[in-house]
Amino acid sequence: MESMSEQVVEARDAILSYRLFQPEVAIILGSGLADLANHAEHASAIPYAAIPHFPNTNAAGHPGKLIFGFLGGLKVVLLQGRAHRYEGWSDDKVCFPTRCLQALGARTLVITNAAGGLNPRFRQGELMLVDEHLDLLWGKHRAVAADGGSPVKFPLGSRHSPYDIQLLQRVRKLARQQDTVLHQGCYLATLGPTYETRAEYRMFRWMGADAVGMSTIPEVLTASQLGMRVMAISVITNVASTDAPQATSHAEVVETGKQASERLTQLIVGLLDSMSGEPD
Repeated sequence: MESMSEQVVEARDAILSYRLFQPEVAIILGSGLADLANHAEHASAIPYAAIPHFPNTNAAGHPGKLIFGFLGGLKVVLLQGRAHRYEGWSDDKVCFPTRCLQALGARTLVITNAAGGLNPRFRQGELMLVDEHLDLLWGKHRAVAADGGSPVKFPLGSRHSPYDIQLLQRVRKLARQQDTVLHQGCYLATLGPTYETRAEYRMFRWMGADAVGMSTIPEVLTASQLGMRVMAISVITNVASTDAPQATSHAEVVETGKQASERLTQLIVGLLDSMSGEPD
């Protein structure tokens, strides 16, 4: 059996065999948000199925392609769809693409997702910048070190936030300039694939969550442990009602994601454009 680090190297080498450039920024696109990849200039696509050990995805709104191109003046690689725990993938497989992105050379990871709104101030189609999370995925989310060695561990008792403060501040400023509604709050992840009951919504609100989804946290923790700068944005696809029964479908989630895609794209491209002027 190959070790995880050996599988990452094999996948990385297979991707580099396409003679593509080394990316500076990686972007993970959630449900209904795949259209952002269409804005990449001089784009090249690799199906997940063509990459050794890479987990595929069968979820609607997740095309399953790795896209290389230019956005905001930077070389980027985009995951057009992600693997989820509810599809039967292990923690290691869900985190595998993030390890590959880091191995390819990306030092910043921007993660997007579609999430249900728990905060009553939120409205459908608005955006939320994640500054904290609650992990109910019950996974280990271990990450190998950048050199392929033992899993990285933070010192006992340390309080390390995986969300890059400078990126958060920069995106908030951009949102104000673009007149885009951008909330900031806590994202809670569950295993899924079913949507939450009203009782669960009430519990999650009581726990302090502002939005709920089924992804993102494994990727956030893995990227942070591998030394990447991390930022996550949720598209609020519906707002929970704890009083009246209401149904939520994945088709509605995907459609709302598509409708909010333009605002999300504007923010991310603006962020990359501001980063392209930074000194090396």
